[in-house]
Amino acid sequence: MSDSLHSILNESALKILRPLVRVLLRNGIACGSFEELVRKAYVDEAFSIGNKNNQKTTISSVSAQTGLSRKEVKRLSELQGEHHEEVEQKYNRAVRVISGWVNDKKFVDAAGKEKVLKLDGDTDSFSALVKQFSGDIPTRAMLDLLLAADCVQVEDSKVKLVKHAYVPGKDSAEIIRILGTDTNELLKTIDFNLTAEHGDKRFQRKVSSKVLDNAALEEFKTLSNKQSQALLEKLDAWISQNEVSPDDDNATYVSLGIYFYEQ
Repeated sequence: MSDSLHSILNESALKILRPLVRVLLRNGIACGSFEELVRKAYVDEAFSIGNKNNQKTTISSVSAQTGLSRKEVKRLSELQGEHHEEVEQKYNRAVRVISGWVNDKKFVDAAGKEKVLKLDGDTDSFSALVKQFSGDIPTRAMLDLLLAADCVQVEDSKVKLVKHAYVPGKDSAEIIRILGTDTNELLKTIDFNLTAEHGDKRFQRKVSSKVLDNAALEEFKTLSNKQSQALLEKLDAWISQNEVSPDDDNATYVSLGIYFYEQ
């Protein structure tokens, strides 16, 4: 691979990753958790490409291709989708703090219930809890994180745990699913077009301008919304007329998406 292409790929990867990371950060996914997902994606895709090309794909060959150790490739290839809770427990500092609060004997009372902790102090305090379970995260930063997620309440310099699960994201679960599905389909279309013959390429177009008159922005939004909706409704009606039953051997999945972007 040429240095120029390598540089362009790195630049493109960052463009893809930054908005995704924005969503992950907003919903409490730590960097270590995402790193685990990236490693697994590398391993799964290496096996998938080999199988698609009818090549003999082994732990050793995937290790050589991905740069991961054979032991790591084997572990990731055997990892099922349910591993995410374990990964979050390992990497997410907020999860570890709450887990320590409800499980460590220093921070629970005689009945086994988590204590209301004074904010500062050397022992059985919130600052001591954070120091023990969150590594180098400052006490104030962790407190703000848990407050934002509605996990704790603070009153008279005392911190009370009110929610045992650290689930900070307020994004709709359905929109998050759309994020995965629609982005996946767009990237797969681009990947297909990179290698397909000219006549076989899938439709992938957009209109854009860096110098649109700001006074015309609202008019363009209205125009694009109206015409895009009309097109989608027309295509949806055509699809409905040409559908077969789900168990039919001729059933094929297709989609066409339209999006609006403004910087």
